[in-house]
Amino acid sequence: MFKNIIVYRIAPHWQIQLTQLEQALAKAPFIECGATQEQSLGWTPPRGAHGLLAESVGGQWILRCMVETKLLPGPVLARKVKEKAGHIEQQTGRKPGKKESRALKDEARLDLLPLAFTQQGAMWVWIDMAARLLVLDTASQSRADEVVTLLVELLPGLSVAPIDTRTSPQAAMSHWLSTQEPPAGFSVDRECELKSASETKAVVRYARHPLDIAEIQAHIAAGKLPTQLALTWDGRVSFVLTEGLQIKKLSFLDTVREGTSADDSGFDTDVAIATGELALLIPDLIEALGGAADQGHGVAAAPVTAPAGPDGAALRRPVDPEPAPF
Repeated sequence: MFKNIIVYRIAPHWQIQLTQLEQALAKAPFIECGATQEQSLGWTPPRGAHGLLAESVGGQWILRCMVETKLLPGPVLARKVKEKAGHIEQQTGRKPGKKESRALKDEARLDLLPLAFTQQGAMWVWIDMAARLLVLDTASQSRADEVVTLLVELLPGLSVAPIDTRTSPQAAMSHWLSTQEPPAGFSVDRECELKSASETKAVVRYARHPLDIAEIQAHIAAGKLPTQLALTWDGRVSFVLTEGLQIKKLSFLDTVREGTSADDSGFDTDVAIATGELALLIPDLIEALGGAADQGHGVAAAPVTAPAGPDGAALRRPVDPEPAPF
């Protein structure tokens, strides 16, 4: 659960009850693609068949969005279009023009879709109403945009915005690598990617390699900027931070499960561990990037954005000498 995440702020004015959320999601259940439908997006029960569409575990709301896509390879479509164009040329003695070719492509797609294989994927969606956070389990911004758009359509008044920080992730990662001084509570791991800002777009990647070396500092001095950096937070969660403030390759370390037994498994335990750790990691990461920047109103290509929610200070990890329960 939660391997890659994209985080949004929920506007402070929006409120909803769990029962209302359930009723709204029920308007868009997942249904497999029809014969000529390229993609289907909808909600399925997080616990499995016949369950609720919105589950609450420890006050955290968990949803599951399913997407099914028809696989229509470009070469197959091109061949079908070529066949249709050849048939027209044979009958009329002329080649189809640009407008007619576009129509032939649409026609060929409709012919092929009923025969296409399908691919399904699911995304966990976590709503933390106390912290005003919407967290999507995906590494794809386009897929996140689709799910956010669906939520905005289903939930009246919902307004969200991507988190913006005072220091860009790229500038912060560059500083951490150059000085070998990660922020408090974080350590730099053994993976990073550096990319040149010049026309060459040269890329250097390090995997399972120490990053406290002069070679990396030389790359940064030469103008290469980090686009990904592996970090560990509090000795509990490892992840890769990207230049776009995405969190990838999430891994909850063994210390997270200290105090739990082998029998403590299943949906509720997984949700409690994941949300419990991430609810503390996210504000710490935002603080490490200088805190949340002020955000104005705006409309993105897909989701509706809104002012940032409450500042991250209220979400800070409490000072507690005892080990955390997860």
